[in-house]
Amino acid sequence: MVDRPFGEAVADPYRWLEGDLASGGPVAAWAQRQDALTRGYLATLPLRVWFAARIRALTDYERFGLPEKAGSRYFYTRNSGLQNQAQLWVRDSRTAPPRLLLDPNAWAADGSQAIDAWRPSQHGRFVAYSIETGGSDRRDLRVVDVASGRPLSDAIPDARFTRLAWVGDEGFLYSRYPARIEGAAGAGQEIRFHRLGTAPMGDVLVYATPDHPAYTHVAEVTADGRYAVIVSSAAGDGQNEVRIADLHALAKRGWELSTLAAGYRDTWRLVDGQGARLWFVTTADAPRGRLASVTLGKTAIWRTVVPEQSLTLEHGRVVGDRVILSYLEGAGSRAVVFDLAGRPSRALALAEIGTAAGFMGRPGDPETFYTYTSFNRPGGVYRFDLRSGKSEPFAVPRLGFDPHDFAIEQRTFVSRDGTKVPLFVVRRRDIAAAGRPVPTLLYGYGGFDISLTPGFSPARLAWIEAGGAFAMAGLRGGGEFGPAWHDAGRRANKQNVFDDFIAAGEYLIAQGIAANGGLAIQGGSNGGLLVGAVLNQRPDLFAAANPQVGVMDMLRFDRFTAGRLWTGDYGSPAIEADWRVLRAYSPYHNIRPGSAYPAVLVTTSDTDDRVVPAHSFKYVAALQAADPGAKPHLLRIEPGAGHGAGKPTDKAIAENADIMAFLAQWTGLRPI
Repeated sequence: MVDRPFGEAVADPYRWLEGDLASGGPVAAWAQRQDALTRGYLATLPLRVWFAARIRALTDYERFGLPEKAGSRYFYTRNSGLQNQAQLWVRDSRTAPPRLLLDPNAWAADGSQAIDAWRPSQHGRFVAYSIETGGSDRRDLRVVDVASGRPLSDAIPDARFTRLAWVGDEGFLYSRYPARIEGAAGAGQEIRFHRLGTAPMGDVLVYATPDHPAYTHVAEVTADGRYAVIVSSAAGDGQNEVRIADLHALAKRGWELSTLAAGYRDTWRLVDGQGARLWFVTTADAPRGRLASVTLGKTAIWRTVVPEQSLTLEHGRVVGDRVILSYLEGAGSRAVVFDLAGRPSRALALAEIGTAAGFMGRPGDPETFYTYTSFNRPGGVYRFDLRSGKSEPFAVPRLGFDPHDFAIEQRTFVSRDGTKVPLFVVRRRDIAAAGRPVPTLLYGYGGFDISLTPGFSPARLAWIEAGGAFAMAGLRGGGEFGPAWHDAGRRANKQNVFDDFIAAGEYLIAQGIAANGGLAIQGGSNGGLLVGAVLNQRPDLFAAANPQVGVMDMLRFDRFTAGRLWTGDYGSPAIEADWRVLRAYSPYHNIRPGSAYPAVLVTTSDTDDRVVPAHSFKYVAALQAADPGAKPHLLRIEPGAGHGAGKPTDKAIAENADIMAFLAQWTGLRPI
């Protein structure tokens, strides 16, 4: 098939692979042959068994989610180690014994159902939660009575990209589309209110933008239950509008909304509210973010509470009589405590390079809880006393390794146009001290204002334990340094992201970190696009690659499921100027026939309804047909795993063992 957009002939010989995968027709037959070939090859790799065993051992630790208090009760998630899915637990008071409230491991024999979002009602009587099945973005909403543990009859199907926001204990706000999402449908997201005990077909429409069907909306409610806050986004570009409803006037005025921020010019994130005062983190007149408050009355009175700093402000939380602001510092994190007048109180000291996040709590609480993780430390939960300023472990896993055996460095390299880009490098301490080059895995993302910060991965640590290095680059397009950093890597500037990633690889080799012929690259979703694009531009630089659930056809991405939401970052294929940029780097359309490509393992899922598997299918088919050299160019398809969220532990271990064994085979990594 040949298309002729804007006067240029563009071949699309594998469009037939966009066909129905579930019907058992030619697409399914092709996919089954590809996957069988790949799994047969992966089973022969000498390190497959070693990686499977080591990743399983490193995964086997107790994991807790942040506690959330409602009324006198504390709610939290827990995974004992190798359970396929985390369970939801509750304590009826701080000193009461924990009891199991929801166990998704009992819902499906294959572990394919998970709890996604969950939220207790204002006084802790009920919990609303969403069920994720097979990794799909669709969610079914349910409610459980906390005292008895019995499910209520309330059942809402097909919510998507939703939060859950309780209005007292009577019901909750959620986001959904007006019809089941199929193909390119899924436009017109709505906010609806569900009252407990009623049928979902009668849920009240609170807000929608029918004239702008690509806009998305989420609802939140302030901790004191006074205001509902609806934040709308346009085309995924991170710019918002904000509307509020006074819940105390609901009986008189219904869902009457007033606008606090209009024009889709800036980013707005609700921090919380207390009475008539609300706090927001915003980039309005502050590219790196500031804390603003608004006092509501006949007129809204705005003021800056904490002005813009040199660091990028990500989030905030009001706890007790303090506000805790989370900043990015060199792609790591720093939390600073202020009083409500904006005077700094103290910074939360982190002894090592890592990521502190969460800071759950409410106005009036004497404490907050946060998580801390790093490349060499699984996530632990810590309690921070607001009066004393002291942190203490609340739920920290016991480890089967010594974190101090690993060295973490923050470095900077220079990209093609002279821009300085941050880079984390993690190695065994003895290898870092010896200074010898080793097989190295480089990871990147570079898009959608998302920041890459230190975090724990059993698969990556296994790679490092085996003697390899792991590097993670904070590419332009992400959120590491505010909106300007994001803008420098999106739409017409997307090539900057690829230049940054290529420069990171060149730096790792030049600095003697990565061995010549021993550099592997990996990225998922938008990061899969990144890997596909740089393979076309510099196939000589890399020994192996793993594009995961990648966006590979940039000329048709907006025609599938959530693709229309990505035009804020990518541009629109329907606009000629955008199309020409997309055409220049689209991984599927720029494969270089006859060039020697590195070994490539493409991974996807047959049920991914965010980045549909056709992207990976078409890319692999075109790569294999282009005579790209003698190294393998394979496709691994995980059944029933979606885009990755909620993937059962067993499947995650098996997939990561396959990936690491493949990359090790083609970079020369051998456990030492």
